[in-house]
Amino acid sequence: MSWDDLPEIDLYSDGGAEPNPGKGGFGVILSYKGRKKEFSVGYELTTNNRMELMAVIFGLEKIKTKAKVTVYSDSKYVVDGIEQGWAVGWERDHWIKKKGNLVLNKDLWQRLLDVIDKHDVVFNWVKGHDGHIENERCDQLSSNGINSEHKIKDEGYLEYLENIEYYQEQKIEKEGDACRKCETLVVKKS
Repeated sequence: MSWDDLPEIDLYSDGGAEPNPGKGGFGVILSYKGRKKEFSVGYELTTNNRMELMAVIFGLEKIKTKAKVTVYSDSKYVVDGIEQGWAVGWERDHWIKKKGNLVLNKDLWQRLLDVIDKHDVVFNWVKGHDGHIENERCDQLSSNGINSEHKIKDEGYLEYLENIEYYQEQKIEKEGDACRKCETLVVKKS
């Protein structure tokens, strides 16, 4: 199938957590040739950023054939993470930031990069709570997920909580400590 023959799909998404962190949910709308399909999912304990990422991942994973997908999200975190190249840079650096701490939500960023590779995807930021019909609907679907009786465990967030010290900025305390990024022992400058 040539690039010109690929189906064109619009993906609208929103996610949130109340409080943050707390109960979470996301909403997704997939729109193709005037038809729309809506999804709402809830999580027991998570964060707003994880729900924003999960919404886009969920929507892209629902698309089973290669497509030209335009993602509309009110999350600068998600849109800039892809469009500014942050996620690709984090992956290149083995998910370790310059100060030696791990990238937050690396499990989801990796999934997002993997699913993006299956499609031709463009991300667009939309201002939240500004009358954008599909974004407002996704916000409502996200709230439905948050208030749902049937919530999923966010295993990635639970793993983060168990290993939180690795996500915090690491400071080298003394000569001889190993650099977290490259394992080189630190030598005192004279």
